[in-house]
Amino acid sequence: MNSLKKLSLVAAVLLLGSFTALHHGWADYDQTKPIDFKTKIDESVYENPHVLAKVKYKKETVTVFLAPTSRMSDRGLTADMIKKGTSVRLVAYPHKTDKNEMRAERIFVDGNKYELR
Repeated sequence: MNSLKKLSLVAAVLLLGSFTALHHGWADYDQTKPIDFKTKIDESVYENPHVLAKVKYKKETVTVFLAPTSRMSDRGLTADMIKKGTSVRLVAYPHKTDKNEMRAERIFVDGNKYELR
């Protein structure tokens, strides 16, 4: 195999590996322990592969993974609706090994429920 083909193969493996690390499947979260809590958004990032929010839960900052941007916008949940300072209610599942990470099943903003799965 020539060096250009080897380099291309290495680049492809690294690229695919980086996308895999960014994807947060449901298997990493304990769906037997839903957490339902009210909080305020400390920070949010509205971009793919998943929208995320940093919030306080039991006085700790946690990262909550929401849905992909297309699903959020399809369900009427825009970036402005989850900006810093917004009060929300979350129903989320804790990560099985990372105590500072959750995956949201639904979010309530201004009394409106948005299903995220």
